[in-house]
Amino acid sequence: MSGTFVGMPAFPEAARTAVRDATLRGNLRHATHTIRDKRARAVAELDDWAALREAGKRIKDHTLRHLDRYLVQVEEAVTAAGGTVHWAADAEEANDIVTRLVEETGEREVVKVKSMATQEIGLNEALEARGIRAYETDLAELIVQLGKDRPSHILVPAIHRNRGEIRDIFRSEMGEWGRPAPEGLTDTPAELAEAARLHLREKFLRAKVGISGANFMVAETGTLVVVESEGNGRMCLTLPETLISVVGIEKIVPTWRDLEVFLQLLPRSSTAERMNPYTSMWTGTTDGDGPRTFHLVLLDNGRTDTLADEVGRQALRCIRCSACLNVCPVYERAGGHAYGSVYPGPIGAILSPQLRGTGSEIDASLPYASSLCGACYEVCPVAIDIPEVLVHLRERVVQGGPAVREGNRVVLRPAKGHAAERAAMRAAQWAFTHPGALRAGQRLASRTRRLHPRTLPGPGRAWSGSRDLPAVPAEPFRDWWQRTRGGEDGAK
Repeated sequence: MSGTFVGMPAFPEAARTAVRDATLRGNLRHATHTIRDKRARAVAELDDWAALREAGKRIKDHTLRHLDRYLVQVEEAVTAAGGTVHWAADAEEANDIVTRLVEETGEREVVKVKSMATQEIGLNEALEARGIRAYETDLAELIVQLGKDRPSHILVPAIHRNRGEIRDIFRSEMGEWGRPAPEGLTDTPAELAEAARLHLREKFLRAKVGISGANFMVAETGTLVVVESEGNGRMCLTLPETLISVVGIEKIVPTWRDLEVFLQLLPRSSTAERMNPYTSMWTGTTDGDGPRTFHLVLLDNGRTDTLADEVGRQALRCIRCSACLNVCPVYERAGGHAYGSVYPGPIGAILSPQLRGTGSEIDASLPYASSLCGACYEVCPVAIDIPEVLVHLRERVVQGGPAVREGNRVVLRPAKGHAAERAAMRAAQWAFTHPGALRAGQRLASRTRRLHPRTLPGPGRAWSGSRDLPAVPAEPFRDWWQRTRGGEDGAK
């Protein structure tokens, strides 16, 4: 991936600042509770939800195991349908491909339908550096762009903004980007949506180049799929003369029959709808209908490295529904910006450190941005065991060890700042392999329990600062068992 958000501190520091923002916490609490309650009702309508979830998991796992074959199949199908396929190993290569393709058209502006992959690689900034202006057309993405902000949610990037803040952004910034906001604009949702529609309409009708992502790619036909709720995707995908789609290689599903499973899972998990309002599908080019030129950029950018990790690869099942964010107590209080990545919340805590590595301070901190409550796993429509991957990545941060980076097997060094944790774990390992020492330690802890502090000293202060230390019993379990169940009665 491209670098973290410029200037972002590690998660604990960023979260500490965020939780002091009462307005942010109020916005997040209202939005996440509303979305997750609606989702729960929508999912409860299906008697076979558990079977659908298992089917989605198995389809994704099968595809990832045979990704090499399905990628070649996609390339052949897209090419046969009149499209051109480009392969991008990393963000820099993907940005170079897209900017070159836009420059070849002679255009200096593009419209975009929401694409997290282009945010991941920093495409807007790369285009701007070459004198090309990109206009976001999703309403929430438009708010973020006009506000010179960053997305904070996978599904609702402007979730941290309330209606009053959005009105002020539209009033002050729309004129700099095109059609200004109407006079007397209020903060009612209908007026805000109408202001955005009028602002974007002229861009849709003028733009010659569109850039998109895709929710899914169907290998057997080379068909790309975008699901959305505003119609901006339909405009971006049909009106421009040239369409460039930047898609992560993990977005493949083998067949149309497989796609049917995800078109049930995704809407209910993301927007709590039985079916999303707009489902746009396109296969190459067709004379007299839609763009005359279609380019597909298949993006790796750390995905094959993630695929090499037997535990961590399940993060590539993600269909970007955001259900895990809406139930996460950490995300609800800290917000998305604290994660320093376009992928916030529980899925970001396991995906970003794998795509980018754990070399930076913020990426090394992300596996700890969780209480391990397991709510994220319970709502994930493709059964990603996020807590399992979090613990796995914590081990990697603390211990280092073998991994794959940029296609090469390497041995990672432990991250800085975890020496005390490593020492504690080594001491625990020694104690658990020496029963006599463990028994003596337990008895000593019980006999001195009245002297124990309520918080840990030194490096342990950060741990006990937000947790109660467990009370030490008056008697170790071994001694209690021997006293109450020992002897002949205990042996029966």
